[in-house]
Amino acid sequence: MNQPEQSSEQTSPAKEKRLDRRRFMQQSSTAAAATALSAHGTWAVNTAPKKIRVGIVGGRFGLGFQFYEHPDCIVEAVSDLRPERRRRLMEVYHCKKSYDSLEELVLDKNIDAVAIFTDGPLHVDHTIKAMKNGKHVLSAVPAAWGTLEQADQLRDIVESTGLQYMMAETSYYQQFTISVRKMYQQGKFGDLFYCDSTYQHDGLEKLYFENGKRTWRYGMAPMHYPTHSTAHLVCVTGERLTEVVCHGWGDDDPILKDNAYHNPFWNESAMFKTDRGHAFDCRVWWKGAHRGGETAKWIGTKSSFYGPDPNGMGSVIVRKGKQTEKDDAGFVRNLPKFEKYDQPMWWKTDMLPEPLRHNSGHQGSHTFITHEFIDALMKERRPTVDVYEALAYTVPGIVAHQSALHGGELLKIPSYDRPRS
Repeated sequence: MNQPEQSSEQTSPAKEKRLDRRRFMQQSSTAAAATALSAHGTWAVNTAPKKIRVGIVGGRFGLGFQFYEHPDCIVEAVSDLRPERRRRLMEVYHCKKSYDSLEELVLDKNIDAVAIFTDGPLHVDHTIKAMKNGKHVLSAVPAAWGTLEQADQLRDIVESTGLQYMMAETSYYQQFTISVRKMYQQGKFGDLFYCDSTYQHDGLEKLYFENGKRTWRYGMAPMHYPTHSTAHLVCVTGERLTEVVCHGWGDDDPILKDNAYHNPFWNESAMFKTDRGHAFDCRVWWKGAHRGGETAKWIGTKSSFYGPDPNGMGSVIVRKGKQTEKDDAGFVRNLPKFEKYDQPMWWKTDMLPEPLRHNSGHQGSHTFITHEFIDALMKERRPTVDVYEALAYTVPGIVAHQSALHGGELLKIPSYDRPRS
């Protein structure tokens, strides 16, 4: 049941053409060989002398990362369309250079990589612009917005340029998800046959307006923002979601009657089938009297893991017990064994460079995202959430929304797996 280690990346012809421009990365090859790591293994610390020069675009979510603390990184420049946000980015990242737009920043020849934290519908367009100017890309979620055409465009630009792409998916690096991934690799679940993930976020309407104007979030479809949930299964087991039935719920709110996405739903609930024949239950809800939050559970034949409860209850391991009990009808049944899980804070460990060993946004995930992106560039390896992994999280939601629009029609999900070498 353990997921195989990810093989090293094969050099494409397009990538060969870029070796001269990226020669600085190879200066650290000796150190990298000693600390190489796999996509699902333990992070290792690399302190090669050459630093990656990063440009950061987007002065809202983009403020929450730690590039200025990473020993192998320099924040070369920042950008936002709004002057006040540019100033704040410069303050946070101790950077003296700024640009008025991404289009200007990507022309800076001193920049090796761009971290894109712009509006969701613009991620693919901005990635294409960055890569056409020779920049590696870290992008906020989702990888593509609402269409398979965008997914195709993203995959094509990454493959044609040979540059590195990573999606900044926080669920991959939540502390409890790291624990579950380790348990899975150790075979503790037996056959992990079911996963359930919820992303419940009532009150998002507050983000739909700014200064009296609609933002890009206004009326967005829940399943166009699926990655915080789909990552909970895919990043643990490596499975791919192959088909889906999804149902949506909405009301008479004017937001659902008039939005750029023609989306009639506040909440969408989907049941996916995986390429191993397993079930994955996914709910993305924007409205209702629910508990809220992000959590998941992983159910196996030997043991199960229930993530932290939104009401404050911590994670719980359920083990198949030998003891039995009688239910209220007098039938004998197995009695499972419950065990409170003492969650390790993985950000305190040598999984991160010492300057990044502190708590950060989205359950400790931001320092891991920062380090993974920089470390992957230093070692010329695929990042954990590369373009194929990112699309495996994103595309199922695009198809699920189409299923909901068609009354819960069963739909197949196209595969975006990496080419076999």
